[in-house]
This record gives sequence, structure tokens and C-alpha cells, in this order.
Amino acid sequence: MNFKPLSDHVLVEQVEAKTQTASGLILPSSDVEKPQRATVLAVGPGKRLKDGSHAAMSVTEGDVVLFAKYNSGEKITLDGKEFMILKESDILAKIVN
Repeated sequence: MNFKPLSDHVLVEQVEAKTQTASGLILPSSDVEKPQRATVLAVGPGKRLKDGSHAAMSVTEGDVVLFAKYNSGEKITLDGKEFMILKESDILAKIVN
């Protein structure tokens, strides 16, 4: 898959929701919410500044991020898989190990 976001957009793939609690209870699919955690797959060049240069992006490919539950992102399907395109401002945090 060749995909390059434009401006300050980021292509992410959501991490699968857990279907079992820490104590071993299995959750029905109706109780499982889509997580707000995703892996960054592609990053745009950054927002264009007035002088024509691009602002540096704060995330890179491979980062695991948390994003806002109600965001302006677009869900898309590529090669039969579901992805989201988010603006960098919709990303709340990077998960650092």
C-alpha cells in the first residue's frame, strides 16, 4: 500500500479492542468499544507555514498514539482494511515505553 497524507494529516490503524477483562471475563461484542489507541502508518509533511516551509510533525511512523473519541477524522478502507485519517491536532498523546 502506497499512501502519503498531505499537510498535517496522519494515517492510523486502530488497535484491536480487548474482548476479555484482566480477571478473565469475556465481553460480548456489544460491550466492546473501539479503542482510541492507534498505530501511525503514514505522516504528512506538516502544516504549511506563511514562509512556505512545513512545521515539523510531532509523530512518526510506528508511533502508538491516543486520539480524541469525537474527532474530525475520516474512516477509509484500503486493501480491505479499515484505517483513519486524522489531523495532527486530533492526536492527544504518544505512548512511550
